[in-house]
Amino acid sequence: MCRNYMTYASFNMASLLSLMIMPRSGLFMPSQPFLLDFVRFASKKSGGSSKNVGGKSPGRRYGFKKTDGNFVHAGNILATQKAMRYHPGAHVGIGTNKTLFALEDGYVRLTKEVYIPPPRSLEATQVITKLPKGAVLYKTFVSVLPVRQEGILVLALTTYVWLSLLWTICQSLDV
Repeated sequence: MCRNYMTYASFNMASLLSLMIMPRSGLFMPSQPFLLDFVRFASKKSGGSSKNVGGKSPGRRYGFKKTDGNFVHAGNILATQKAMRYHPGAHVGIGTNKTLFALEDGYVRLTKEVYIPPPRSLEATQVITKLPKGAVLYKTFVSVLPVRQEGILVLALTTYVWLSLLWTICQSLDV
């Protein structure tokens, strides 16, 4: 029985195949049924699924890395920023990506100071001209107060005393 079923199935496949081939020759043979001329096949490849992959990246973690009053060593990063939110003050350098870093060992100080932009800068022409008369522009400055180095001052004074003593001895020998 299975054998007959297989032959019957293969017979059906053969008849379907002949029906799919016949429409081409059906144009010349008027005895073919009319519906066989309209057999269509898939004209496009099926598309795969797509996802919205953008917008799920984590934040860049901009901001202060050391706050007001923290002790820092030379080279420590003080703040990272995309635009110029924080400006470098005393003993603070700025990198190519606007990262502020300490130039000396010391304590971090954050201050709001009056900012006067260069006269021909873009900020002066676009921002300052729109401010009301008498208004002042403040910016946040990051500075490092260096640690006192008392040993260097003592050494300089000692050297000065020795040089002055040597000078007086030389003067006394000439006279």
